[in-house]
Amino acid sequence: MRIARPIVVGDEERKVLVRWARGRSTPARLVLRGRIVLLAADGRQNKEIAAQLATSRQTVGLWRDRFLVQGLAGIEKDAPRGGRPPRQRRAIEGRIVEATTQEKPRAATHWTTRTLAAELGISHSMVARVWSAYGLKPHLVRTFKLSNDPQFLEKLEDVVGLYLNPPEHALVLSADEKSQIQALDRTQPGLPLRPGRCGTMTHDYKRHGTTTLFAALEVTKGKVISTCLPRHRHQEWIKFLRLIDAKTPPDLDLHVIADNYATHKHPKVKAWLQRHPRFHIHFIPTSSSWLNLVERFLRELTTKQIRRGAFPSVAELIAAIQTYIAAHNQNPKPLVWTATVAKIMAKVGKARASLHTTRSA
Repeated sequence: MRIARPIVVGDEERKVLVRWARGRSTPARLVLRGRIVLLAADGRQNKEIAAQLATSRQTVGLWRDRFLVQGLAGIEKDAPRGGRPPRQRRAIEGRIVEATTQEKPRAATHWTTRTLAAELGISHSMVARVWSAYGLKPHLVRTFKLSNDPQFLEKLEDVVGLYLNPPEHALVLSADEKSQIQALDRTQPGLPLRPGRCGTMTHDYKRHGTTTLFAALEVTKGKVISTCLPRHRHQEWIKFLRLIDAKTPPDLDLHVIADNYATHKHPKVKAWLQRHPRFHIHFIPTSSSWLNLVERFLRELTTKQIRRGAFPSVAELIAAIQTYIAAHNQNPKPLVWTATVAKIMAKVGKARASLHTTRSA
């Protein structure tokens, strides 16, 4: 007579199986499978287990063998099944993708599942399945612009070279301003976060003034030199350069990466830089803020400290900014740049080709 192979269950596996077998909120199919394996581990044969659990011998043999081959993972989830081929979807999915990517509805900027379904005479769930399969999300949009800087390649090589191969006896600093940060105070206190409900904040607010944050990120260590000033003219930029000069070792050259804001190129700024030869300014290409690493730090500051805060005064806003930066500097982590010039230019080339195709169409 054929005898089922014995099952040996480890201590950790037994704990999981017992939890499944006794769990009141565990799915019934998992309760049954857990009991089958536990009884099999006790030396019971398939016929005995089937009679005790009021199931068939085939079911017992299936999950017994599945556990022997795959362990707990084999009985926790069902094996994938073939199912009927999606004939209707195959016939229409090409048209759904074409309409989503190449056409627009008559009275809107983008399709929804229901408007496209009504246009094509199909169900909106069919449109949703095709969009999910192809990764299409017409309701989302990201900002994007290619740089038209005639010196794009030269500036790109200069800045990326500083990131990947920083010079010796020098510091590389990524600097920028975050201007017009508003001290916004909500008109009512928000409701707290609790299970089943997110935190809330009122849609309206009171304005209490603005400040401008000047920040320079030390690329190799991740520390930030910063100050908040009421305006962002060339005078304030020079004050910030003086702060950088005072906060860094005097025997090191300073390579400062900055954008093309007019105050950074003011004649008085140029005169100040001539009197301080250890400063070397490297301008990123126009419309290429992604190349300035400090932008990532400023984004995190905004999302983690400013956007959801309530500030009754500019002084409290500045205090919150300084608290965040002080905490960051206690445990700084460098932002490691990995993209080479060749990889960036390859992506830029593809983007230019796509943009040219779109304009031609």
